[in-house]
Amino acid sequence: MYIYAHRGFSGEYPENTMIAFQRAYELGVDGIELDIQMTKDGELVVIHDECIERTTDGIGHVKDFSFRQLRQLDAGGWFHPRFAGERIPALAEVLDWLSDQKRSIILNIELKNGIIHYDGMEEKLLTLLHSYRSWRHHIVCSSFSIGSLYRIHQIDPHVNKAMLVEGSQCDVLDFAYAINVKEIHGDWNFLVSQKGEEASKKVGICVYTVNDKFLLHELINRDVKAVMTDFPNHMIKE
Repeated sequence: MYIYAHRGFSGEYPENTMIAFQRAYELGVDGIELDIQMTKDGELVVIHDECIERTTDGIGHVKDFSFRQLRQLDAGGWFHPRFAGERIPALAEVLDWLSDQKRSIILNIELKNGIIHYDGMEEKLLTLLHSYRSWRHHIVCSSFSIGSLYRIHQIDPHVNKAMLVEGSQCDVLDFAYAINVKEIHGDWNFLVSQKGEEASKKVGICVYTVNDKFLLHELINRDVKAVMTDFPNHMIKE
């Protein structure tokens, strides 16, 4: 079973920052999950929330700032003073960093294109990905937004896609088949639902966010493909 670092090693480092990704990689994780939003000047940036106040010293929406303005914010001090000075990464920065590593891992890019619609996000993402060699085997694009996954499929039907779900959704498999989704990423409630059990026999299942070692053993018994965790150090040891 694969271990993905949820927003990097976010249990002990500020989420979605380069230090969180670096430390997760050093642990030997199989993959890293991150989230992208888009700035007003069209840069894809790595941050979970549509608003910046939870994880930076700024106030407002990502969409209302230029990339240069966002880079001036502190994205680490909120977690602990010793991380003050960490910055919001551009997605390109993360991809460059991964390209320089000796060991290949999976990068799960979650498109946060639901609460706020970022026009052209999917096109920008795929244009960026196509500028890197051998990315197809190491990138998974995921989203809760069905529309976002559908647009990715229209642009490039061969992209590895994952459908994010919460709880039980009756039409999950029908849509997954329609756009050639290979994985479904769901919570525990989805996994144990009737639809979750049916889906696990047809596609790969990744469960988020698993921080309980006892739950990890249960998931191993259920033949889950991967788990996402804030504490990959605990899960890798298991």
